[in-house]
Amino acid sequence: MKDSKEEDAGAHECPVETVIEIIGGKWKCQIIHFLIGGTRRFGEIRRQIPDVSQRVLTRKLRELEAHGIVIRTVYAEVPPRTEYSLTPTGQSLEPVMQELDRWAQANLGSSGGVV
Repeated sequence: MKDSKEEDAGAHECPVETVIEIIGGKWKCQIIHFLIGGTRRFGEIRRQIPDVSQRVLTRKLRELEAHGIVIRTVYAEVPPRTEYSLTPTGQSLEPVMQELDRWAQANLGSSGGVV
């Protein structure tokens, strides 16, 4: 059972904060951005984001899958093939990602700070 403090904290949670928790961080936005272009295999994603380790990429893809942003499809072939794509919910992030990109280009200086 939740006590009243836990209930109050949940009742005042900011939806934007929740979204940032789901799609934020160093790798998730890059993964989503790349998958906007269509279904990709794990190796393609890894080549597109070369600084991410295999372990971290796997973990971030699984987190996005758990939140309903990414679909993971495994084909029973030899060798096995795994593909990732965006769910309809993930696809709905495209205009959000485009707007964030526009904002960043207009407002961030070369040092990464707001100008």
